[in-house]
Amino acid sequence: MPEGPEIRRVADRLGKVLVDAPLRQVWFAYPALEAYAKTLSESRVIAVDSWGKALLITFDCGRVLYSHNQLYGVWRIHRAGQSPRTRRVLRAQLETSTHVASLYSASDISLWRRETLPQQPFLARLGPDLLTHDVTVTQIVERLDTSTFRRRGLGGLLLDQHFYAGIGNYLRSEILFYAGVAPRKRASDLSQVQRWRLAEEILDITHQAYREAGVTNRPVWREVLQRAGAPRARWRHAVFNRAGLACHACGSVIIKETIASRRLYRCPRCQPD
Repeated sequence: MPEGPEIRRVADRLGKVLVDAPLRQVWFAYPALEAYAKTLSESRVIAVDSWGKALLITFDCGRVLYSHNQLYGVWRIHRAGQSPRTRRVLRAQLETSTHVASLYSASDISLWRRETLPQQPFLARLGPDLLTHDVTVTQIVERLDTSTFRRRGLGGLLLDQHFYAGIGNYLRSEILFYAGVAPRKRASDLSQVQRWRLAEEILDITHQAYREAGVTNRPVWREVLQRAGAPRARWRHAVFNRAGLACHACGSVIIKETIASRRLYRCPRCQPD
C-alpha cells in the first residue's frame, strides 16, 4: 500500500497539470458532490497537497476536495480526449484544456471549506505530515519527549498516524534500522543522542523515499546489486522485505518479526534488543 512519500508524489503530479490551469469541467459520481461541480469548474485549483495518505485539492473559491484512496483508489492523469483502459470505477474527474485528472475506485471523497477542513474526521486524528508541513528534526525530538509518546514502543509508535502522518510499514523498518534502534525500545529508553539520531532518520528516510520513488537503500549498497542485475525488490530497501539475507552494514542475517500486527524487518546486530 502506498505510504506518505508515494501520495506526496501523486499530489505533485496532479499539481503540475491542475494548478492555475482553467478548468473545462468538473464531474463527480456522487450527487451530493456533483451539485458543486459547476462552481468548481468556474474556479481554479490553487494547490494540491497530501496529508498522510489523504490528498487535498484546494480551489480559489475556498473549497477543498478531500480524497483518500484506501485500498483500491487511484488518481490517473491522461490527455484530454483520451481515456485510460481500466476496469476501475470512475469517481471524480477534473479536466483542463490539455489534461484530465481522474479518480478511480475511491469511496472516501468529500468537499470542505478551507476553514472547516480540520474538522474532517480522518484529518482531525492525524499528526503533522513529514513532507507537507515543514517538520524539523527539533520538532520531532520534542514530540518524542512528550508524555503522549515517550513511553510507547517505537515499532508501534511509528505506525501511529497521530504521531506523524505518512510513515507506513516499509518506512518504519528502514527508519529503525538506520537509527540503530530495536523496535521494542521506547523513546524514554534512548539517550538524547539516540533520540536525535532517530529524529534525523525519520525525516531523512521519508524525504529520500519521496525523492527516489520509494527507494530507501544507500547508493553504495544498492549499486552492487544493480550491477549484478538484481530486481528492484532486492535493492530497493536496506532491510525491509530482506529476511534471511545479509545485512549490508554488518553481514548478519536480517530477521522478520511481527510488531503492532505488521511485519517488521531488522538486523539483530545493528539493532540489538
